[in-house]
Amino acid sequence: MNYIPQIEDYLNTEIEILRRLDRQQINTLMEMMEKTRREEKRIFICGNGGSAATASHFVCDFMKGVSLDQTVKYDFECLNDNTPLLMAVANDIGYNQVFEMPLRAKLHPGDLVIGISGSGNSENVVRAIRYAKDHGGRTAVLVGYSGGKLLELADHAVHVRIDNMQIVEDVHMILDHLMMYILAHCPE
Repeated sequence: MNYIPQIEDYLNTEIEILRRLDRQQINTLMEMMEKTRREEKRIFICGNGGSAATASHFVCDFMKGVSLDQTVKYDFECLNDNTPLLMAVANDIGYNQVFEMPLRAKLHPGDLVIGISGSGNSENVVRAIRYAKDHGGRTAVLVGYSGGKLLELADHAVHVRIDNMQIVEDVHMILDHLMMYILAHCPE
């Protein structure tokens, strides 16, 4: 079977979405992250499914790739990477609180919480962002589709405007690499 037409369609759609990204939204998120780093505050990040993998990848890229040669390094934690804690909270309390519960013990005023959700409606991410806002944290989200609840709730959003989860997740990963590359090559 010849898949070339479908391949072309997917790639052309993704290229068009990348062209339409709001550069100021990306710049503002980078400024928020850099302000948090310079103030020696923490960044927490979380997501579900593919967004969980993207959240983990952010931590790797910023803790090693960006922070390697910095005097003041990123203090970045992925809330979905502690599997035993995540499973204990999910089992004993509820999956909707798996990100909020660790924030109750770790979040300090001025920390930044970044939520990633393709739909913008992942309840556990919504609860984490709401908790952070209610307790002095700054909040940012990466969303797709209509932006969901998170678009309205967060202090800042980078919105990938397409109803296609694969392209939304692709672009969220590109945003990680874009920001990591730029910040790793900018003087402090």
